Amino acid sequence: MENSTILTVIGAKCPNDVLAPIADIARAKNIHLAYLAVGAIPQFPNYGVGMLPYGTPVVPDTWQDSVQQVGADLKIKLDEIEDFLSKEGLSGDVKSACAEPTGLTDLVARRAKLCDLALVCNGLRDEPHTFKNVLDGLLFGSAAPVVLNDLDGTKALGAKHILIAWNTSLPAARAVKRALPLLKQAETVTIVCVDPVMSEMADGDNPGSDLGKWLSHHGCNVTVEQHPSGGRAISECLLERAEELGADLIVAGAYGHSRLRETLFGGTTASLVEQRGVAVFMAH
Repeated sequence: MENSTILTVIGAKCPNDVLAPIADIARAKNIHLAYLAVGAIPQFPNYGVGMLPYGTPVVPDTWQDSVQQVGADLKIKLDEIEDFLSKEGLSGDVKSACAEPTGLTDLVARRAKLCDLALVCNGLRDEPHTFKNVLDGLLFGSAAPVVLNDLDGTKALGAKHILIAWNTSLPAARAVKRALPLLKQAETVTIVCVDPVMSEMADGDNPGSDLGKWLSHHGCNVTVEQHPSGGRAISECLLERAEELGADLIVAGAYGHSRLRETLFGGTTASLVEQRGVAVFMAH
């Protein structure tokens, strides 16, 4: 992904030492490193809202202190990253987004619209609401693909063995197309179809073969596999096969079903997001 812009979304507690490995790749591929430090402030207390002249707004000191502390922590992180970019002589920029958790969705989406790839810091998982809203902003509010479990980008940008979770859905097709630069530089690409529906109107008579031909025409070294789940979760089958293959990266479509269904009943996307063992490249 030469001459691209990579956005890294981090929190104030993100360790700086994990950012260093991307420096050599960024320098070699002329990558612009954009960092967005996000901080969630507490929701403004409802009882603090009054309507003048009948009521006086009451802003609790604890709420103000929390907001100021989040801003101060983000300022420290911005200074640290700017120092890192300056010392390494890298092209990059640093910005912050501070809002209530739900407000972060639009702020992150706006910044991600002008990048080629977005990386998400696993440290944000310690704040589940913040992590969810950041991920929603990236997947549904921007056109950028998202990589999880790979803060420094080395697993995705240098992936040698890639597994594609394929089911002919639109999100899966988008994920593959956006991952094409990574697929073309990989040594092996394995297309895995779990419980495919072998019909012309579903996954085709030979599921995965059409995608394999298309990628082969692009110069990829492709293998197509079809596996029964045996009643297990599809995500479990994909992660098990990725471990067997020694895959560096899983490419998958995100939210082929609705977000509400995934939230209530779980699903492949939710399981791939929750796990931390394998880097995942996702697009909706």
